[in-house]
Amino acid sequence: MKYSFLILLSCALLTAGCNDDSSNSDSVFIGGQINNPETDYIIISKDNKTIDTLYLDEKNQFGKDYSDLESGIYTFKHPPESQIMYMEPGDSIVIWLNTMAFDESLNFSGEGAEKSNFLLDMFLNNQSNNDLILTYYKIEPSEFARITDSIKDQRLKKLEELKARNEFSDEFLETARASIDYEYYDLRERYTFLIRKYYNSFAEKIPEDFNDYREDIDFNNEELQDYYVYTNLIDDYLRSKSIEECAQKHEDHKKCFNINTFKNIERRILLIDSISNIKSLKNEFIDRLAAQAITMAEGENRLDSVLNLLESIDFSHMEEARQLAQIQETYFVGKSINNLQAENTEGKEITYGEVIDRPTITYAWSLYSPAHHRWQHRIIENLKKKYPELYFLGINIDLDEREEWLRTLETFGYDKENEFQITKRTTSKETYRKYLNKIFFVDSDGTIVKGDIQFGSPEFEKEILQFLNK
Repeated sequence: MKYSFLILLSCALLTAGCNDDSSNSDSVFIGGQINNPETDYIIISKDNKTIDTLYLDEKNQFGKDYSDLESGIYTFKHPPESQIMYMEPGDSIVIWLNTMAFDESLNFSGEGAEKSNFLLDMFLNNQSNNDLILTYYKIEPSEFARITDSIKDQRLKKLEELKARNEFSDEFLETARASIDYEYYDLRERYTFLIRKYYNSFAEKIPEDFNDYREDIDFNNEELQDYYVYTNLIDDYLRSKSIEECAQKHEDHKKCFNINTFKNIERRILLIDSISNIKSLKNEFIDRLAAQAITMAEGENRLDSVLNLLESIDFSHMEEARQLAQIQETYFVGKSINNLQAENTEGKEITYGEVIDRPTITYAWSLYSPAHHRWQHRIIENLKKKYPELYFLGINIDLDEREEWLRTLETFGYDKENEFQITKRTTSKETYRKYLNKIFFVDSDGTIVKGDIQFGSPEFEKEILQFLNK
């Protein structure tokens, strides 16, 4: 049924596109339909720059011809979700999706759609590998090498089969092969980290040439800077290199695996600053690492160290970093959160001091990170069952979006008794988004006991037990 509909939709939208500008064979048509839309528009962007915003009509359809789009990877965004696609002059791309299962339902059809569908399949397969890696890292290096080699071979075979049926450009083939390479590199990079942290006996068996691929990583590939496979690999590479540098200088290697320490983050910031010349890519990583360093700071000395580091590399977003540092001063260990205000699901303004009456763990979430908040709440539900003596306080950061917040609580069945939304804050939502992976351990009197823990980390539950037994 869906595919019959796609054929009809393609014909209708492509006809509309042809009526606009059929004379230009180098134009690109983008159109489609969204079932259960979250907003009334979609955004097309490239290299972190918005190309256009297209609004849905009464049938939730959209479509437009473009005469000057260059070949490459583009981002298709229907807030809060997004995905990438590949377009070249002459393509006519029809997009169909259902927001209830954004990535799984997404389908590209029309002239040139096979390129986007290949990258989408890469994404879905990569997501599966994210789960499998938790099993893979428990096997010996030789077996892991065999598995990753097999995955790479399967990807290349699929690409060759598609190439035989389609006239792919050299530019796309280069991008597709790079995506396969970087997925392969990232699997090995993540395995190296996990083995060295959790299975040191296996780490001793890692061959000397296991990470030789690092010599082939291009940290200045502008075409791939929006591509999650590429940025994931760089992120994991920075983490591994920081730990390796630490291990060379310190006998206690276990301490090197705490990726939230200032020294670890400092090494990663200095490394990305030195190896990449793409300003937007570099700023993306430094922004994230700086936010991590600031939100994990438990005292003024660390905040000063972070800000001094950012100034030393001439960081372009210093004002935002200083604003975040000012907020973080509220959340130092020893500070009380009793007077901070929020709104409960009944519309009543409360202070946290009114609801905290036992040891508490707070966590922040956003409507605009749906996969993230579903992941968070799954973890919290499991922890509630294991630790009934704890209070888990959920804080939605989407100020002034009460109806959407309540609808999300209802849709996903979240426990309304433990959910609150921030109110009377002057800081932007983007600033509070920096706290989405941050949790606080709070005493029954509302005092912050610990604040340098990352949500869902392998050490998370160990820290909870220490908190309860202190």
